Amino acid sequence: MQQPEFEDNSSVFPLQRVLGSLSAYRWTALGAVLSSLLLTAAYAITPQLFRWAIDEGITDNDLKVVFYSAAWMVVAAIARGLFNFGQSFWAETTAQGVVYDLRNQIFTKIQNLSFSYHDQAQTSQLLTRVTSDIEQIRTFLSTSLMQVISAIVTLFTIATILLIMNWELALITLTVVPMSAFLMARFLQKNSKLFGQVQQELGNLNTVLQENLFGVRVVKAFVRESAETQRYTRLNDALLKTNMRTILAIRNTFPFIFLLSNIVSVIVIGYGGIAVIRDKFSLGELVAFNSYLLLILQPVLLIGFAAPAIAGAAASAQRVYEVVDAKIEIRDRSNAVPFEMCGGRITFENVCFRYPGATTEALKGVSFETKPKELIAILGMTGSGKSTIINLIPRFYDVTSGAVRIDGRDVRDFTLASLRSHIGIVFQETTLFSGTIRENITYAKHNATMEQVIEVAKTAQIHDFIMSLPDGYETIVGERGVGLSGGQKQRIAIARTLLTDYSILILDDSTSAVDAKTAAQIQEELDYLMRQKTCTAFVIAQRISTVKNADRILLMDKGRLVAQGTHEELMRTSPLYGAILESQVKQTIQT
Repeated sequence: MQQPEFEDNSSVFPLQRVLGSLSAYRWTALGAVLSSLLLTAAYAITPQLFRWAIDEGITDNDLKVVFYSAAWMVVAAIARGLFNFGQSFWAETTAQGVVYDLRNQIFTKIQNLSFSYHDQAQTSQLLTRVTSDIEQIRTFLSTSLMQVISAIVTLFTIATILLIMNWELALITLTVVPMSAFLMARFLQKNSKLFGQVQQELGNLNTVLQENLFGVRVVKAFVRESAETQRYTRLNDALLKTNMRTILAIRNTFPFIFLLSNIVSVIVIGYGGIAVIRDKFSLGELVAFNSYLLLILQPVLLIGFAAPAIAGAAASAQRVYEVVDAKIEIRDRSNAVPFEMCGGRITFENVCFRYPGATTEALKGVSFETKPKELIAILGMTGSGKSTIINLIPRFYDVTSGAVRIDGRDVRDFTLASLRSHIGIVFQETTLFSGTIRENITYAKHNATMEQVIEVAKTAQIHDFIMSLPDGYETIVGERGVGLSGGQKQRIAIARTLLTDYSILILDDSTSAVDAKTAAQIQEELDYLMRQKTCTAFVIAQRISTVKNADRILLMDKGRLVAQGTHEELMRTSPLYGAILESQVKQTIQT
């Protein structure tokens, strides 16, 4: 599948952009950093309390010093607990704020992306970016980032103390830092793409899951449960193998860091022990020094453990910002004006259109002009360009060449929101949302009165059915309209559209799932409405009754407008029109 087009942001590192978003939460972030500094200070003072207790308490048999040092150790322990909680709390608060904004940002961007983006993007990949990838970023901000900051502060603090205590032994100890840093840098360099691959394969796994959840009836109807299970298992195996590769990469790096730390510990004990025997180093100083050794190795290990999470967060941030930075192809011009009044004259001027990624044109030089209150039927074989014509009027796509005009003005001159708010459209594929029937009908007009809802429901021939339900208009609609027939969902969708303040009405085969009698009743009501309003209507339909009632029929064939006129005119002049109607008559007789 061809990937959607993204704007070039290669010069901006994704994690840098994530860190830049911390500016909106500078005070909570500052609270986390301050807590981290105080936590480091509490850890740094503890070995000195041990030294004081040993050298001036135990060695000199001064019980008072021992008790004092023990009391201060308790205070230091309580302080560590408080500062550790403060660091975690403020870091998590900051992280939640950042990902809250990021979720809203990516969701808003998805809402505003053009049809051409959604035509090419996989829904499961978008879901993975909004959920799993965002969670990776949250973990980085709340845990990994604080681990790195705390580790760096601790490293410099303890290194300074060690150099003051014994610079020779400190230099031996600090050799573990550059060697471990080299191993970690090598690990990140070699495996950063691997963590991105994990997220990609997780998205592929979600693709199969989503397809099966949406198409479970098809799977069962064709007895494909075992085949779908095998397909899911194959992708799950691939994800497992990639995850195991990440574990293998970690295994090949961290044991060497642990080995280095153990070797240095042995050297410190040996060298320090000799210094104590020769009275060049006190026993308390050796104990404190060894305690500091553990503290200085801890930052290296923390950075090491944080490295995989950072690599994963970098890959996730890259995937998230790919969506955030995706190019919006259909947008308002700088001088766009509101679409306020419609006289009903719609003009196609030599319109050509090619879908993104397609090799052939869907429309080729299409030209026509409608009159106010005119009912236009669009007829043609599958793939002839019928739906493409109506998609260009509300600017779901922009023409490749030529122009679409309303009352003489290019549709690209209007603001998108005002243009689409005056175009009522019922898609061939009906989409309902979870909620009540009333909420679905009032989806585009939440302040509609109950009388208005009932009126459009009656026009769509769905009112009687709704009233037969126990809860009437407050009946809960299942996910994607489960529990309703195709015809019932279509009629609810028609009512939803009729409730809007439309000046142009578009029905894309919107009664295909409705029986012929109901469709005729709906068409009769719509005809009446259109005569009452200054409204131009486009109808894509297969039924002869709809075609006969149209003021004009546009006959499409392979992207070209090959004929137009009334039913009687086309019957006399167009062999293709006659062939289509003949096939429909035969189909009607057979059914």
